[in-house]
Amino acid sequence: MLPPSFDLDVLFTFVSVVENGSFTRAAKRIGRSQPTVSQQIKRLEDNLGRRIFERDTTEVRLTPHGEILLTYAQQILKLSHDARLHLTEADVAGVVRIGTPEDFATTHLSAILSRFARAHPLVALEVYCDFTVNLLDGFSKGQYDLMLFKREPQGFRGGTEVWREVLDWTASPNVILPENKPIPLVLAPVPDVYRKRALAALDAEQRPWRIAYTSPSLAGLQAAVQAGLGITVLPTEMIPAGLVSITSKLSLPKLADTEIALYRAPGALSQAAELLASSIIETLGNAALKQP
Repeated sequence: MLPPSFDLDVLFTFVSVVENGSFTRAAKRIGRSQPTVSQQIKRLEDNLGRRIFERDTTEVRLTPHGEILLTYAQQILKLSHDARLHLTEADVAGVVRIGTPEDFATTHLSAILSRFARAHPLVALEVYCDFTVNLLDGFSKGQYDLMLFKREPQGFRGGTEVWREVLDWTASPNVILPENKPIPLVLAPVPDVYRKRALAALDAEQRPWRIAYTSPSLAGLQAAVQAGLGITVLPTEMIPAGLVSITSKLSLPKLADTEIALYRAPGALSQAAELLASSIIETLGNAALKQP
């Protein structure tokens, strides 16, 4: 007799617990109660006849059987998502307008949009990249069906959190900062969120600074930093080849995280827009669980 098949919902909870390091944090992340998460994990262990977690008062750790299950669970969840994306509503059509920060569009969003376009070839995607404040203004005027924007974690309410950005001070590996002089900064213009983070962190520690280079272009900022004009702020995972983190090396202040949230336009969205919104939330939400 074959053992019971895997419940995708339970596997999702299992992966969430692993990536969040605790039942409580996982429950908060996926919007369930802690007892529900515990019950799902117990049911999974009972069905397998194996313990998958070692528990103590501070954290949960995978057992050897749990390590094996994690690999399969991640693959099963990915296959489930891809199958549903390719096999449901394949004939949906229309136009979806989405606003997003440039850096996010060129990294995390590009693969999602490419996969969505292949699954729904009759949908036309219009992607607009801009600063968050300009995206919010355009969204209020009805210019976008969906909008990804950066906000303060746990601050502004509404929308759906899909990603948390850990920020880092970044520079050329050969950069030499002059002693006893203001730190040269390479930043986007006001009202960029990273600019706000950088200046607030330095001011809080009374570290003198000066703006050495300003550009609204991510590529322009990175080129200036590679040329040694100063240091900048980037998400840790988006530091490109040729640049390095210098936070520890120069004893620079820790930068507060930013949060990426998805907003839907008021009223009824088109079927195409709803499908894309679901794909973004599920894909980025699962990827966020894997962040340290």
